Amino acid sequence: RVWICTAQAQEQLKWNDIKKSGRVTAKVDGREVLVFYHEGKFYAMDSRCYHEGGPLCLGEIEDINGQACIVCPWHKYKITLETGEGLYEGINPLEPSPTPQWQSKGVKQRIHKVTVDNGNVYVGPPDFSVSFDSDYFAEKVLRNS
Repeated sequence: RVWICTAQAQEQLKWNDIKKSGRVTAKVDGREVLVFYHEGKFYAMDSRCYHEGGPLCLGEIEDINGQACIVCPWHKYKITLETGEGLYEGINPLEPSPTPQWQSKGVKQRIHKVTVDNGNVYVGPPDFSVSFDSDYFAEKVLRNS
């Protein structure tokens, strides 16, 4: 079993559920967070895509230049699991034969700190001293619940 522990609440989740799907959605201080287990490591981020609020729990994970990324099922936006950066393929029009290259839009998705201790998984509460584009949809879900 895996515990998702926050400052205010604990939610017990079955390890097999995470292992089967590679992800689980949990509430962290009232905020919907998606917790991933991918290639031996835990990640956590806001569950709604920063672009239009698409459900990231339904997205596929792709490797882009050695970075694990969740792909939003609505508009195919790519977000790194490690940093929350939005990635896009861009070209330099000044090059004679421009080739698309993956580039960063900067951090768009709020990432939540994950620590593992004695078989327990802890997802820390958000640090609101910095804002991210995904906050809009996370707060919209909170207002509507």
